[in-house]
Amino acid sequence: MKFFLCVIGMVMVVEGLPYFAFPVKMKLVIQKVLEMSDRGLQKYGFVLMLIGIFLVYLGNR
Repeated sequence: MKFFLCVIGMVMVVEGLPYFAFPVKMKLVIQKVLEMSDRGLQKYGFVLMLIGIFLVYLGNR
């Protein structure tokens, strides 16, 4: 559980960093995301999940 909490904390740091460092650019990114089709967002999310699974696999080898 301790490791899980550390991982969640690190994810939150990585997710929050762009908003802290580049707030204006992040607003533009959010606008572009809102303009994307649902199918496009699903494909993007799927690709990100595959990359994440691959990174977890590499980390556990």
